[in-house]
Amino acid sequence: MKVFRRTIRVKTSKPVELINVTGEVEEVVRESGVRNGGVIVFSHHTTMGIYINEDEERLKRDIIDFLEKLAPKGAGYRHDEIDNNAHSHLRSILLNPSVWIPVSDGRLMTGTWQSIFLAEFDGPRSRSYTVQVMGE
Repeated sequence: MKVFRRTIRVKTSKPVELINVTGEVEEVVRESGVRNGGVIVFSHHTTMGIYINEDEERLKRDIIDFLEKLAPKGAGYRHDEIDNNAHSHLRSILLNPSVWIPVSDGRLMTGTWQSIFLAEFDGPRSRSYTVQVMGE
C-alpha cells in the first residue's frame, strides 16, 4: 500500500469562514499516484472543523447561522474564562476534525454537488490541515 501525505497551510480572514479546499485535495490525490484507495483530510485545530457539502452561498450562510444557533457566542461557557472562544470549540466538534473520501481511478468519489470545506470558527488565523492519500 502506498501512503502520500501533504500538510497545507491556509490563512483565514474572518472570525467565521467556510473555505472550499476540494481543488487542493484533488491536486494531492493526483500527485500521490494512488489510483484506488482513500484520502483523509484532517484539521490540526480544535476550533476548525471539516465537512462535505454543496458550495452554494445561501447554503453556506445557512450552515453558519445553524451552527451559531446551536453554539452561540457568549452563552456563559466555562471555557470563555480562559480564551473567550468556547463557542468555536463547540461548533468544531459538531463537524469533526476530519473526513474520509474514497478514491477510484485516481479521482475523489464525491458526488456532483459535494465539496470539501474547512470551517474556521476562531479566525482570522494561520491554519494547517493534512491530506493523506492511501491505496494502490
